[in-house]
Amino acid sequence: MSLEPSNGEPLLTSVVGSHAHPGWFAHGIAAAERGEFGPADLAELLADGVDLAIRDQGRAGIDVISDGEMRRAGFFTAEFYRHLTGVEALPAERRLGVGAHDGLHRYAVLERIAAPNGLGAVAEYTAARSRTDRPLKVTVPGPYTLSGRLTYGAGEVYATRVAAAEAFVPILQAELSGLVAAGASIIQIDEPSPAIHPDAPADFVALFNAAVEPAVGRARLGAHLCFGNFLGRPLAPRSYRPILPAMLDFAVDELVLEFANREMAEIGILREIVDAGRDVAAGVVDVKNSHVETAAEVAARIDAILAIGVPPERLTLVPDCGFSQTARHLAIAKLHALVAGRDIVRSGRSTGATTTAAIRT
Repeated sequence: MSLEPSNGEPLLTSVVGSHAHPGWFAHGIAAAERGEFGPADLAELLADGVDLAIRDQGRAGIDVISDGEMRRAGFFTAEFYRHLTGVEALPAERRLGVGAHDGLHRYAVLERIAAPNGLGAVAEYTAARSRTDRPLKVTVPGPYTLSGRLTYGAGEVYATRVAAAEAFVPILQAELSGLVAAGASIIQIDEPSPAIHPDAPADFVALFNAAVEPAVGRARLGAHLCFGNFLGRPLAPRSYRPILPAMLDFAVDELVLEFANREMAEIGILREIVDAGRDVAAGVVDVKNSHVETAAEVAARIDAILAIGVPPERLTLVPDCGFSQTARHLAIAKLHALVAGRDIVRSGRSTGATTTAAIRT
């Protein structure tokens, strides 16, 4: 399933999902968590946040936008867990010092988990769809990633993380079925955990493909894999090579991967992916760096990808990850640089002769 802009030009731009929170929005979320907002106040805040994300992306000229995941600001670090039954939030293991993952909430599993009213993505999509006419991507986490903040082990409801991940498969199947029924045509599954834990004793392919099965062939599906971005910090050695065979077996149309933060290391993998029949969305803007790329820098990164033989019509250009950990003024500037760099390449003004020839053919 393909998606092209109305003018049929190659090299779409998109985002990975989340948008940066402006100060007023972050202040409002903090106030809501303290109980200072009523339900109508919070609903208005979240709707305003979605409008801002859509406007920022639109002004930058992004082709395929998201709602910025602004409605996921919520009351827990793991936003989707608030939709579950059978879990209870635990206090963070550490509250002082430099932020790290041990400062995030964990959740005790009290009984088999369920999501009687879904995970909230359908309502998010429906609300955003009513606010924009642009092509709209909706994102949901994958089953292995969703299992990451739960307790499991001997004597627990789920003995292993894989068992906990398997419990999310029917929940995600229902969510994706609901998204397709609501009209979602571009769905991205965020599943960074395989890249972070490549040696985990899990059949990543079986878990992923079972979860997405209801949407296969009914929407354009993407899988986003990265190396972590909490507080702008990766979580693992940053190489896709160990999990490339698994990624190529994911039942998706597109793989969404980060490269800018890694100085474009491993871009040869992109050619392998398209040769295997998948499209690619390549990160050419670094969300973990306060340096704002120039349009020429972005164009050079695009040139490097096209020079290895990735067809421009099979390539979407994105930031490395979501912007939730990036200051808004930087996120906006980086979005504009992304589009400007793409436009340089489209126009043939970049220095890469191979790039210009590839686009013209």
